[in-house]
Amino acid sequence: MIKIATAECFTHGQVGMEIHSFIQSYKGELESKYLKDIYKDGNIEDIHKNLILSSTLFLPSIDSLKKILNINPTEPYQVINGVKIYKEEEDKIISTLMANAVKKLLNVDVGIGTTAGIGKGGITISSSKLDIVTTTDVYADLRTLTDISLNESELIFKRQESGITKTLKIFSCLLNNDLDKINQFENVKIVKK
Repeated sequence: MIKIATAECFTHGQVGMEIHSFIQSYKGELESKYLKDIYKDGNIEDIHKNLILSSTLFLPSIDSLKKILNINPTEPYQVINGVKIYKEEEDKIISTLMANAVKKLLNVDVGIGTTAGIGKGGITISSSKLDIVTTTDVYADLRTLTDISLNESELIFKRQESGITKTLKIFSCLLNNDLDKINQFENVKIVKK
């Protein structure tokens, strides 16, 4: 069995919810939107039987990282209403801290961390052997949401969608032990432990 936990920010817990829906084979409104398409040609029953989602955490604030995940992150570039805002390079570092912290905290096999402020954000999928660190494929700036700009809101949403999709595709490749395919994604770094 492979146990999974997520610590998410800009993906709002949707990576974990997607994994949960997929594992449980929900139908209708709760049905998997992404993973069912990724595995449409494969034998998903074998995959379902081998996965357990332990927890999905939505952690947008700096305090939640400190108090729930017990990590001491660098100070954010900015904080708006308690929400941490980092630049892209720091987002990648923070997502790695989040993925490894949730993995350790819940004693799971795979930890997933996501966070995005200014830039393409940071996504990390952590296993016992490696950290896969990447970004979304969409640049956005969370600070602009307070301007109520429709274009910026749309970019924030597109970045979120890109983050969810890319995380799940890379997660699927990890499950299939396909590192070559992971390396084909844009802006991916695989760090062996």
